Amino acid sequence: MFFSHYPIIARESRLPLYLVSLGMHDCQPRVKRGTEYGFPQVFYCTKGRGKLCYDGMMTEIRAGMGFFIPASYPHEYYPAEKVWDLHWMIPGGYACDRLLNEMGFNKPVTFTLGSTSRLDKLFMNMHVSLQSDNIYGNLKSSAILYDFMIELDNAMNHLNSSSGTNPALKKCLEFIDTDYAGQITMDDLCDISHMSKQHICRLFRSCLGTRPMEYIAKRRIQAAKELLSGTELTVEDIAERTGFCTSSYFCKLFKRYEDMTPTQFRSSHELITDVSTVR
Repeated sequence: MFFSHYPIIARESRLPLYLVSLGMHDCQPRVKRGTEYGFPQVFYCTKGRGKLCYDGMMTEIRAGMGFFIPASYPHEYYPAEKVWDLHWMIPGGYACDRLLNEMGFNKPVTFTLGSTSRLDKLFMNMHVSLQSDNIYGNLKSSAILYDFMIELDNAMNHLNSSSGTNPALKKCLEFIDTDYAGQITMDDLCDISHMSKQHICRLFRSCLGTRPMEYIAKRRIQAAKELLSGTELTVEDIAERTGFCTSSYFCKLFKRYEDMTPTQFRSSHELITDVSTVR
């Protein structure tokens, strides 16, 4: 099976993320590029074996593996047997570089995937959208693309999004959600999850993009925002109820994460409430 899409980019160019190109080949031919190809490329393999070459290095790409090539980066890839089913996708948009960087795609990278089943489904949904609708197909496929990138990040970190949250992480999050007002320590999270501190930190970083103690602080800020907007409690009382050791530390973290003080947040919420009441 072989197909490729190079949609005409019109309104999509205003989107933070959109699809530039998409395709697959069940026997991918040899491709060699220099610096002239100015698009980032994401590939993953479902069958067979091939070779990827860049910076004088050669890597075998087998089923369940993928690779990323930045824009204008010299590279070459070719099949190592008769079947090499390779899928490719090229993203664009003003938020594209930031998203790729967050995924670790700031240089050539090869990776293994926990599963490709959901990736395949999203990939084919983009293909069908482009094939069946010449007017809105790329807008639809660009919407699917965001889900594809999230699923790719999950698969790269061996997280099965279809089966829910990692069990150990789920235990930690449930404990934090219940006891955020207490003085939670890393030892508490280790006891709850039966994992080491290093493993917990890696889990929080790969799944949530943050450290455990930072997540706890953000959960406390979330609870504080609810109290600021829904009660007349003082800032000092709210700091105490949400687990902050002092009101000054609470105000410092609130300013860091929300870019405003607790008092300013409360005032802005009251203004929104007044406006909605008038309407």
